[in-house]
Parts: sequence; C-alpha cells; structure tokens
Amino acid sequence: MAASSRGFATPFRLESRGIEFRKSRRSFSVGGDRVRLSRRTRCCCSGSTGSGKSAEKAEEWRFDSKKSSNRVRIQAMPSMPFASPQSHFVSKQEKFYPRCTPRNSGPQSRDTPPKRDTGIANEKDWGINLLSENINESGTNEDGSTWYRESGEDLGENGYRCRWTRMGGKSYDGSSEWKETWWEKSDWTGYKELGVEKSGRNAEGDSWWETWQEVLHQDEWSNLARIERSAQKQAKSGTENAGWYEKWWEKYDAKGSTEKGAHKYGRLNEQSWWERWGENYDGRGSVLKWTDKWAETELGTKWGDKWEEKFFAGIGSRQGETWHLSPSGDRWSRTWGEEHFGNGKVHKYGKSTTGESWDIVVDEETYYEAEPHYGWADVVGDSSQLLSIEPQERPPGVYPNLDFGASSSSSSSSSSSSSSSSSSSAAAAPAPDPDDDDDSPPDNTSSASSSSQ
Repeated sequence: MAASSRGFATPFRLESRGIEFRKSRRSFSVGGDRVRLSRRTRCCCSGSTGSGKSAEKAEEWRFDSKKSSNRVRIQAMPSMPFASPQSHFVSKQEKFYPRCTPRNSGPQSRDTPPKRDTGIANEKDWGINLLSENINESGTNEDGSTWYRESGEDLGENGYRCRWTRMGGKSYDGSSEWKETWWEKSDWTGYKELGVEKSGRNAEGDSWWETWQEVLHQDEWSNLARIERSAQKQAKSGTENAGWYEKWWEKYDAKGSTEKGAHKYGRLNEQSWWERWGENYDGRGSVLKWTDKWAETELGTKWGDKWEEKFFAGIGSRQGETWHLSPSGDRWSRTWGEEHFGNGKVHKYGKSTTGESWDIVVDEETYYEAEPHYGWADVVGDSSQLLSIEPQERPPGVYPNLDFGASSSSSSSSSSSSSSSSSSSAAAAPAPDPDDDDDSPPDNTSSASSSSQ
C-alpha cells in the first residue's frame, strides 16, 4: 500500500503475502479528451484457503527494528487471520455434515465459514429456494446427530408478506452446529426483499456468522426505483484472540447514482487493523472516492494510510496522508495533494515531518473513473429472483399506505423474519451503517450455540 507523493519515496511500505495491494488504472473520454485514473490503491485478499507450512504460520503486522525511525516494515494479516488455515474449518465440516445430513433424511447444509474480502455475492450464488408449503420436520441420524427444517408465511398490514425457510443441525454431543435461514418479503408499495442468514460453530470453538440482503423499493419523493444490497460477515477463533468482521453495502438507482462502501476489522492476538472505503457516483459525472486504513498493537504502535479523490468533468483533486505513531508518542507523517485543472496541468504539493516538501506544476494527463464498473443495468440483470417476488394480491379499492418518512417496509425488515419464527435469528442482524464509527464486530455468532430445536 504505497501512499504516494507522486515521485517521492515513502517510508511506509507494505509487504504482503496474504493480501495483495495493487494499483489499477482505467480511462475514459470526456469531450474528446482522454481522462486517466492516476494511482488508485485497492486491497484484495486471496480467496484461497491455502495449505502447507506457510498457511500454518500466522502472518502479522510487525516492525523491523533494524530500520531507521522513519522507515516502517509491515507485514499484512492473512486472508484468514487465525493460526490455523481456513481449510481447517472446511475439513471439520466435511467430517461433520455428511454424518449430520445423510441423503434423503434432512436438509443438506451448505454452511461454511465466510471468506474475507469477497464483497457482496449475487443472488444466484446463494441458491435460495423457498418451499411452497408450510412444513415443520426434524430427525435424528444413525450417529445421533440431529437436523430440522421449517418453512412458513407471515402476513401483515399494507399487504406485507414474508415467506421463510430455516434449517439446521448439530452433532450428537452438540459440539458442532449450523443454522441457515432464507426469506423473501414484499408489500403493496412495491417493496421487495431477498435475504439469507447463516451461522455455525465447530468442536474447537471456532464460530462464524454471515447475512446477506437484497432490496428493491421506490423512493417516495422521486419515484425512482432503487436496489440496495448488503452483507455482513464474521469469524472468530475458538483457541486464540483472533477474528474478523466486515460489512459491505451497495446502493443503486435508475438515474445512475451509485454508492458503494465497506467497513472491515480484524484482530490477531495483540494486533488489530481497520479499513474503510467508499465510492459515490452521482450519475452526472461527479465522483468521490476515499480509503482509510490503520492498524495498532497493544504496545501502542500505530500506523495508517488514507487518500481521497474528487472529480467532475476532468477537474478535481487528490490528497492523502501516510503516518506512524510510536509507543513513546513520536509521530511521523507525510501529506500530499494534487490539483487537476482539466487543461493538462497538475499542481502537486506535499510535506512531511522530516522537513521534506514540494510544490510544483507539471504537464500530466488526468485519469479517473467517471462511472462505476458495476452499475444500475448490471444489478438489475443480476437481481431476477428479487424482481420476480410476487406480492399479495391487492383487493379492488384498497391502496397502499405510503409513509413519506421512514419506509414501513424497511423498518419491518429487521423484525419480520424473527417474527416469522421466534427461535430464528434470521434478519435480526443489524443493517450495515456507513456512519457507524464503531467497527468492532457484533456478537452474532452466539445464535449458533443456542439449542436449534
């Protein structure tokens, strides 16, 4: 993650094996002029579970004491920040779930620990298949493991309907358990929602939790159709102080406005790290992007990097900062900025606490992304199951009650699935809040340890 002052070497360098930081450049044309994205830092974790000795080692952020006080060497956390590799979870499930759910005797669990930095899945990746009839069944397998499956439908005011299916199972001694719930909701205002929640734990005490939602609604004031997607993921180690939590959100409307963002948190024993980023496209050419990453140790060492860019019609700015704070309170930082005038001239400036500074104007093309790589047309094409949800038939002369304050459908979304089955935790998970300053993971995996039935 090389925070750049455009031509000046930075003493903050990130060396990564489990996480890859890469810069991407994309271009487009505005009024015949070529517009170029100049230096955008992205963080991508490898989704592989890994195997062998390298996967068994807990990679960690750490400092090289041999370097000077202004040079920091940092190694990034692995994609699964536990001492054991992610395949440890999978192998336990492969041993447990075939016994828990033999063929034709109960629901087959698809529950596996979520992977870091995989964003928001498309609905087809979940394979949601709600049962058409109400059922309530359970059973015990030959090895003593148990399973259950339920489905139902809840009705409410304003044509509200929630169809749901939930299932789960646990080992004979209760040491391993999984739960999964699907739901779809609708009402007469045109609100539609598709969702999933899953959780589990194994005999070693490792636990995980994940929820996903996709919503279609119509803005009460503009009548614009909007689609919003969100996901939350969490995993905790049962043998050490390690775990991670992420929340992702995407918002699209029919005029091309797009908002995307994520908050991430992770911990491995005495070290913790955070990341936040956001992208906003107004659909008329205005773009705002930002990223803020920081980490700390229990000894008091802290370091981070952040940047922001704003552009419209080829004119805009970029600015950023890389910083480091020692346990004794010594602080080093470097700030940099760019002003793009849209005429081939770029003003670059910056300074650091070690005394370096620069202030120059150069001839340079301006590159940036004016439109999202995934927008309204894409999300509509990937939301066929959401769009096909059938609401209750509305009787003649009955009209939907439109609340021009908070959407009644949205407010009911957090409680309707729990009302659909009192013992289910589906949809009870908090929705991602971009303005929430607390990135500590919620304790949602406790639902997996309660008695399933």
